[in-house]
Amino acid sequence: MEESLENVKEARLRNLRDIKNLRENPYPSSLKFVKTPSQIALANKLGDVVAVAGRITNKRSFGAITFLDLEDTSGHIQLLAKKDSLKEQKFELSKLIDIGDFIEAQGPLFKTNAGETTLEINDFNILTKSLRPLPSKHFGLKDEEERYRQRYVDLAINSELRDLFVQKALFWKTIRDFLSGKGFLEVETPVLENTAGGADAEPFITHHNALDCDLYLRISMGELWQKRLMVGGFEKTFEIGRQFRNEGISREHLQDYTQMEFYWAYANYKDSMKLVEEMYKKVALKTFGTMRFNINVMDVDLEKPWVTIDYTKTIKDKLGLDIQKASFEEINAKIGSLKLPNTSNNPKFRLIDLLWKHVRREIPGPAFLVGHPVEVSPLAKRDSKNPAVVERYQIIIAGSELGNGYSELNDPIDQENRFKEQQTARDAGDTEAQMYDADFVRALEYGMPPVTGFGLSERLFAFLAGKSVRECVMFPLQKPEKYA
Repeated sequence: MEESLENVKEARLRNLRDIKNLRENPYPSSLKFVKTPSQIALANKLGDVVAVAGRITNKRSFGAITFLDLEDTSGHIQLLAKKDSLKEQKFELSKLIDIGDFIEAQGPLFKTNAGETTLEINDFNILTKSLRPLPSKHFGLKDEEERYRQRYVDLAINSELRDLFVQKALFWKTIRDFLSGKGFLEVETPVLENTAGGADAEPFITHHNALDCDLYLRISMGELWQKRLMVGGFEKTFEIGRQFRNEGISREHLQDYTQMEFYWAYANYKDSMKLVEEMYKKVALKTFGTMRFNINVMDVDLEKPWVTIDYTKTIKDKLGLDIQKASFEEINAKIGSLKLPNTSNNPKFRLIDLLWKHVRREIPGPAFLVGHPVEVSPLAKRDSKNPAVVERYQIIIAGSELGNGYSELNDPIDQENRFKEQQTARDAGDTEAQMYDADFVRALEYGMPPVTGFGLSERLFAFLAGKSVRECVMFPLQKPEKYA
């Protein structure tokens, strides 16, 4: 029968008291030996004296000898504590080691009869005494919410999860290196804003005590700020950081997540599409070692030619409805027949977006979606040949949008009118409609060169990794835990 947590903690507290009675410090601030990473220790010659430090993950005692498994980020090594190889006090101390403790140890390397390279301890120190037992690696934490709440435990026993975040760091580093190599300057723009802009999303609201005003957490990676930089004379900028949207949680959505956006002067959305395709292929290959994936039961090959599909035509082909010609009532009726979530105050552009989100689920990609109606793209430049649509594209992979770019609107009059339309929808109850930003309109009045912009979030990494976005966040947000 498994011991209760209370009994285990009490036994470990007794061990802690015994350690102190031996005049040993169970929580020293530094190591006494020079740590040799486990993988280097294993490469040394038998007989060499090495020092290691890490967490104890297993313990097997047989009278006068004890075998310990020690693990650090580079791997693991077996340790052997023998009564005749240690001073009496240190051997007594070895009896007080529990699974989960951190120790440092030094001694010569040898091979056991089973052929396992092992460090025979001639001296060691406890670095941290653990008071709670780690779950077994085999069973782990089974409840998903518990895994997220005690992420530190999940990480401690799951090396694959740790590897996932090393891989994620490589993902962002590759993007950063790619853009820097193309001459883009990394910038930082405000997280707190007077006006939340750059996306259709409901913002979080906070209060600034010193200025005595309400502010918003940004909902884009500084889109309107980076375009202000274009007005100010910069030509290539990008930012990678956290942004916040007060919306629902799903496999693909979180409230705070990492986003990248770049802005490129004297280029348009077609130039951007070429750059982005090159970037996605390089990032996939560098991060995952392949460009072929199976995502949401769809085979996706990023290496093959990327197709271009039209927004209006795709909806018409799938649903038999021409959104450019259909009335509000016809679009609303189609929404109803498909039983899609809807509200009575949804404006026409929001209904069109609902139809598209329904259709996209069957598109494996990789594809560039183009021809977006102007109503769903308040910050994009109109197509000179068809003013009803804009110069915009989205990356479609495995039935989802995994990137968004366009030729940026730089006509201040057109921008002002579209802001007003969005503000009207917002005033009517659409909390995701964009706010009127008078200062941004003023900036455009000074003149912004032709600019293309693009953004992607960590959802791309999650899709390519075959995980939910929540699984790919180190510490996903949860409701407060109720303690007894």
